[in-house]
Amino acid sequence: MIRVRDHKTPYLLDPWDYIGPKRRKLLDDSWAGLFRKHILSELPVRKVTSCYTSGVGRPSKELYAALGALILQQMHDLTDEETVSQFSFNLQWHYALDIPGETDEAKYMCAKTLWTLRHMVAEKGLDSDLFNVTTEILAKVFEVDTSKQRIDSVHIHSNMRRLGRICIFSQGIHNFFVNLKRQRRAIFKTIEKELLDRYLTQKSLGCFSLVKPSESAKTLETVSRDLLSLVERFRENKQVTSLNTFGILLRVLKDQCTLSDDAGSMEMALKEPKKILSSSLQNPSDPDAGYDAHKGQGYQIQAMETYCNSADAATKDTTLNLITHVEVEPAHISDVHALIPALESTRDRELAPEEVLADSLYGSDENREKAKEMRVEVIAPTMGTPKEDTISLADFSQNEKGKIVACPRGHASIKFKQGKKGTCSVAFDSEHCSVCPLRDQCPVKPGRKRHYLRFDLKTLRIAGRRAREHTPEFKDKYRWRSGIESTFSEMDKKTGVKRLRVRGLSAVSYCARLKAIGVNLFRAARVKRALDALKVAPGSGLSGICSAIFDVKELFLSRWRRLRDVFSQAIENQPCIARIAA
Repeated sequence: MIRVRDHKTPYLLDPWDYIGPKRRKLLDDSWAGLFRKHILSELPVRKVTSCYTSGVGRPSKELYAALGALILQQMHDLTDEETVSQFSFNLQWHYALDIPGETDEAKYMCAKTLWTLRHMVAEKGLDSDLFNVTTEILAKVFEVDTSKQRIDSVHIHSNMRRLGRICIFSQGIHNFFVNLKRQRRAIFKTIEKELLDRYLTQKSLGCFSLVKPSESAKTLETVSRDLLSLVERFRENKQVTSLNTFGILLRVLKDQCTLSDDAGSMEMALKEPKKILSSSLQNPSDPDAGYDAHKGQGYQIQAMETYCNSADAATKDTTLNLITHVEVEPAHISDVHALIPALESTRDRELAPEEVLADSLYGSDENREKAKEMRVEVIAPTMGTPKEDTISLADFSQNEKGKIVACPRGHASIKFKQGKKGTCSVAFDSEHCSVCPLRDQCPVKPGRKRHYLRFDLKTLRIAGRRAREHTPEFKDKYRWRSGIESTFSEMDKKTGVKRLRVRGLSAVSYCARLKAIGVNLFRAARVKRALDALKVAPGSGLSGICSAIFDVKELFLSRWRRLRDVFSQAIENQPCIARIAA
């Protein structure tokens, strides 16, 4: 049965009045007061109520408080047991979740309820809705300027063990036997005892991690042959092929081996380690994880945030750097594919930037052109470095329209021609080019009548970008990109995002987005305290009390000036008073 409370209607009698004014002020100034005032009543509870019935069954936990508890759990990096304890006894949690009652029904949640609700939110993808709702609210409350943003990725690890090739084979076979025993017991009994003794028991499975380096090649050959025999044995059995663990066996075989069908029988050869793709299975317990050559196994978070580019400390303290986009991917996915989805996501939520700072991978020419169509300027260095002792297109003079008008020696071009497919050619006088001391380094080559410089528009754009990278204007703008590294450090230290307790892409995405909500709340509370210290409220001028004092002061000064003028005029008109005053 569904149970929700109305958190928008104010109380007739304040149930938190028993808290002293000093403690109440601490609560209001903290993330708890911010969450209770702006976030709690806007949580997407209606999307969860479809999993409950309105009049049948026991009452659910109050759904606003339950959804809020999921955010606070990831925000503070708590286990289920610690979350139950905080939900039951922590006054700050009670204030944030608006739970004034003292009954077990109000202030107790069992671990099973917490687990069920978390699974429900992750399965329905409501973590995206939670992140979007909170981000939009904070952006509106603090009037965040989203015109300038920066994007980058950070590597994170799920709760999985790092496995070598032998352990991947053996663990996959072990999981298959365990699943087969549970789901298809009759088929399981047909498997030879020798295979079961080798892979099924935990003791025998641990022996594969103790293989000597000299015997690793032989052991790898053995386990791969055993896996191939299982695949050949059951590949026509629909009852077995429907199991997820059998699909894992097929994937391991495809990732680690080269297969060929010879006369109806499958032949196998182990791949060289360098030929194994980074998208290959890293652990049968977490099939969604990928591999990055620099950072290892796991996932990566693509995050985009606003930033303040002011050097004034007061402005920095009162400006909210808001994380506007979070997306989780396997570690092998390149950053080049992350920019456009991030821009589209923020545009749909009216948080789109006008300028984005990014690394060179995000700033490919294709991404820049697509972003330009979306009216977004991507500020990123170009990939690669030009060859030494050569002249590039950036050394040629260009006009305002981007056409090349002169060579590095200052000789003007004779003709500029652009083809239909974006290819361009610039003609120069052969008399100058034939005797030029830089002709061996110059890309201008002799033709029939003249010397020609041939290139395409993409090459010209990249050359122009590379030339602008050395300007003070570019360096002054791009220096703010490194600030996003402090965001990842803050996410790790406060929420533990780099080492998660879960496995699988959906669970990892759930944790990452809710932890990003927590970072936004921590930052917003810090900005609110800074604004209150300056007697400035978010999105307004002076506060009520300060404004009243200011008005009284102005009234007093205006009256005093008027009296001073009247008295001065009286002194001038009465000589006797002037003598007394003197």
